[in-house]
Amino acid sequence: MSSQNPVFIPGPTNIPEEIRKACDMPTIDHRSPTFGRMFRPAVAGVRRVLGMTEGEVILLPSTGTGGWEAAVTNTLSPGDRVLAARFGMFSHRWIDLCRRHGLDVQVIEAPWGQGAPLAAIEAALRADTGHTIRAVLATHNETATGVRSDIAGIRRALDAAGHPALLFVDGVSSIGCMPFDMAGWGVDIAVAGSQKGFMLPAGLAILGVGPRALAAMETATLPRTFFDFRDMLKAYAAGGYPYTPAVGLIAGLARSIEMLEDEGLDAVYARHARLAEGVRRAVAAWGMKPCAASPELYSETVTAVVVPEGCNGTDLVKLAAEKYGVAFGVGLGEVAGKVFRIGHLGMLTDVMVLAGLATAEMCMADLGWPVRLGSGVAAAQEFYRGAPVAVRAAA
Repeated sequence: MSSQNPVFIPGPTNIPEEIRKACDMPTIDHRSPTFGRMFRPAVAGVRRVLGMTEGEVILLPSTGTGGWEAAVTNTLSPGDRVLAARFGMFSHRWIDLCRRHGLDVQVIEAPWGQGAPLAAIEAALRADTGHTIRAVLATHNETATGVRSDIAGIRRALDAAGHPALLFVDGVSSIGCMPFDMAGWGVDIAVAGSQKGFMLPAGLAILGVGPRALAAMETATLPRTFFDFRDMLKAYAAGGYPYTPAVGLIAGLARSIEMLEDEGLDAVYARHARLAEGVRRAVAAWGMKPCAASPELYSETVTAVVVPEGCNGTDLVKLAAEKYGVAFGVGLGEVAGKVFRIGHLGMLTDVMVLAGLATAEMCMADLGWPVRLGSGVAAAQEFYRGAPVAVRAAA
């Protein structure tokens, strides 16, 4: 696969040249003041992107999955009960992780293509009159199905039930691309990764940890060492890490946040909404539909395209890579083969997305799918030509 072609997977995303250069740095002493001067702006920038007003930012040498593990091991104890909805591969994986740690997971099943079921979550919380549920796990953007859930709605459900459970949110494929309001939504731990909206290589788990989660840390008894927030915060106070940090990635993170804020976060969100709507217009022109069941669930970072009957989405992904050197995402779990995924997040423009749509059309034609070459590209072109760049695209 040519490295000159952009990728259209929902992460890792394309890396801007400025960020690549920022990560490419000589070795420094990570216990020196030089590291602190690099580290502090990165942490402060993450606070702004997450919408934090209090609490701490934790940067772990890991990925989003490590961030999930850190969230539960630092705040919960063996046998604790947590509530989670399963409606896609990544909500499923978080449930699996909790079970492997000996937690009692109460699972609400929902169809793949739907979002977090707010009414069922509120009912489960109301039924828990003894407040045995210690945490609610929520996937903001389900990457497998291209579904965005209403995190503010989950907070309303918690408040309506008068329930004190912590709220943990997987924002790995949303943070830095879609609005995220940690303070306003009452999120206790938000988990992100370096390789998506922050446009970096994989290697950092990025967490916002609120005051209630920090308090829970003091009584939690699940084992943790590498991911121990207490060790991290003690070392932070001295300007460093309890072990060797990913110095180059932290330098890149500081540059990433500069780029996001130079563009303006509202403009970043509007750009992602605009790119996503152009992709959805193309999908409709192909005679297909997103996996997301309704427009209010549409993700701004990835569209899972339901393929025609008798077609296999994995065939398109394989052909695109082998023949055209372009990467799309395969279907995962229950939607394997039933969809292919177009990632439209990170460093992408209208023109780059049009190239991806054209490639998808060529693959469909090569595979004998019922598609007219140029139909989806034309639909996206019409939208991109007419939609204002600086405002949120209309659905």
